[in-house]
Amino acid sequence: MKTPLILLAAAVLFAAPVASAQTPPRPDLPEVAIEIYRIAPGQQQAFLKLIAQFDEANRQAGLPPRQLYVHEDGADWDFIFIQPEHNPPEKSKLVGAALRKMNAPSDADFFFAIRRFIASHSDTVALGPTSAAEYLARATPAPEK
Repeated sequence: MKTPLILLAAAVLFAAPVASAQTPPRPDLPEVAIEIYRIAPGQQQAFLKLIAQFDEANRQAGLPPRQLYVHEDGADWDFIFIQPEHNPPEKSKLVGAALRKMNAPSDADFFFAIRRFIASHSDTVALGPTSAAEYLARATPAPEK
């Protein structure tokens, strides 16, 4: 009785790439910022409290909070954030107003405030989420030989 189930699973697995390869590319594929932070010893909670203020300012401006991934096991990083690379200008103004209303640091003050907590970090701009087939569909075809 296992054979039909195995055949069905194999059919689904092999059909999925073919179906996704036929999907036209999305022109609206967003740019996201991926930020990886290693926090100074003992400063993880204070760092997240500062980030929570910015998430609250985003909420007040009608924007979602940044996606947070928290390190549970392994090495090298404490937190990863994924968020849009740019906010719409009208939303950025609302975020700024919300930060001022909360007496949260912004602009140069934010730079100095957040650096108290960071041991190291990296930022990367990426497109996505997407699939391999969708991204390949965006590429210019290679000239025929």
